[in-house]
Amino acid sequence: MTTKLIPMAICYDFDGTLSPQYMQNVSFLPTLGYSNPKDFWDEVKVCAKKQNMDETLAYMNLMIDKAREKNIALTPRFLMQCGKDIRFFPGVLSWFDRINDYAKSKGIALEHYIITSGNEEIIRGTAIKKFFKYIFACKFAYKKIASQLVAEKPAAAVNYTNKTQHLFRINKGILNYWQNEEVNKYMPEEEKYLDFKNMIYIGDGETDVPCMKMVIYQGGHSIAVYNPQSVTEAQKHSSYEIAKDLLNHKRVNFIAPTDYTENSKLDMIVKNIIDRIYLKNTS
Repeated sequence: MTTKLIPMAICYDFDGTLSPQYMQNVSFLPTLGYSNPKDFWDEVKVCAKKQNMDETLAYMNLMIDKAREKNIALTPRFLMQCGKDIRFFPGVLSWFDRINDYAKSKGIALEHYIITSGNEEIIRGTAIKKFFKYIFACKFAYKKIASQLVAEKPAAAVNYTNKTQHLFRINKGILNYWQNEEVNKYMPEEEKYLDFKNMIYIGDGETDVPCMKMVIYQGGHSIAVYNPQSVTEAQKHSSYEIAKDLLNHKRVNFIAPTDYTENSKLDMIVKNIIDRIYLKNTS
């Protein structure tokens, strides 16, 4: 008789959590001629304020407009190419296989999800794309022009307040953006795909707070990570202070540096949570 594995999920933010870079800053904005990516993000804020617009939608529309101005076809392939040069924090590239193996040794089937305001298409071009069960991120709707698909408008926008709905999609096994009625419909606990108590959320900042709080409220665990190798001392201090503040206000259970190597603080925290889930489900 085969023993059924215990389902578990780790949900991650992306920029500042898995990668030290803002994904659009790596290849996309330089290709559009931005020597200083801050100029683009300043334009986004101006546009959002002028149009009384969600900032996430503003940046997506500006990506389309700027690409058209430069006669660059904003295709899925182009955006995926922009993800190939994204770097990751120490240990990330080997993290998923290692932590999956550890979970499996405890009778746990571990899945990984992204919930981010970044671009789904760019993430799909990264070296770690294959490890995620689903990527909840901003994505474009495409129109066929000549022989290629070109971004026409936003299809999904994930901002810090609506991030939480994607936790419920994972909880119920609804891995798409269009089944909205099912997300809010009552479902008996025994029919749900994955118990919140078996969920970890990992993020780096204040935009992750709604998800962090929700996971804790539902009985799961949240971890705030901070980058100890930020460029300036002020950035290092700010990154740590944000994480410490989240812990002090009970918005997370743990804080740790953005080090995913074996036996790092983060590695040990996650393994400890895996052990707890194993014991709760077998005792």
